[in-house]
Amino acid sequence: MNSARTAVVCAAIALATTSAWAQAPRTPAPQAAKVYFISPKNGDTVRSPVKIVMGLSGMGVAPAGTDAPDTGHHHILVDASKLPAFDAPMPVDSTYRHFGKGHTETTLELPPGKHTLQLVLGDKNHIPHNPPVMSDKITITVVK
Repeated sequence: MNSARTAVVCAAIALATTSAWAQAPRTPAPQAAKVYFISPKNGDTVRSPVKIVMGLSGMGVAPAGTDAPDTGHHHILVDASKLPAFDAPMPVDSTYRHFGKGHTETTLELPPGKHTLQLVLGDKNHIPHNPPVMSDKITITVVK
C-alpha cells in the first residue's frame, strides 16, 4: 500500500473511531460522587518524586474496561491549561496521566517549581462521567 493510500485509510479509521466515541452515551455518575487528593494538599511543598494518594467517595474504583455501575478510574491533569472534552476519551500525554488499572496512589517525577494537579474520573472507556467527577485544582511547589 502506498503512503498516500495508507494516510487516507488511517484518516478514515480515525474519523470513524472519533464519530463512534462522539455517539457513545456518557456514563452517569451519582450526584454525591467526589474525587479528591488525600496527598499532597493544596499549597504543600514537596520533593520529587511526588507521592500522590487519590480519594473517591460515592463511587468505587475499577480498572478501565470494567463495566460496573458507579465505578471509574483516576486521571491526573498535571499543569493543564484546559479541561479535556467531556464527551471523548481523555488524551494520553504528559499533561493527562491515566491510571486505568485502578490505581489509588502513584509517584510523579516533577521538575522543581509550582505545579497544578487535578483529578478527573473516567469511565470504562476513559470518558468523564455525566456529570464529570473531578477535584478542585491544587497547587504544589516542588523543591530540589
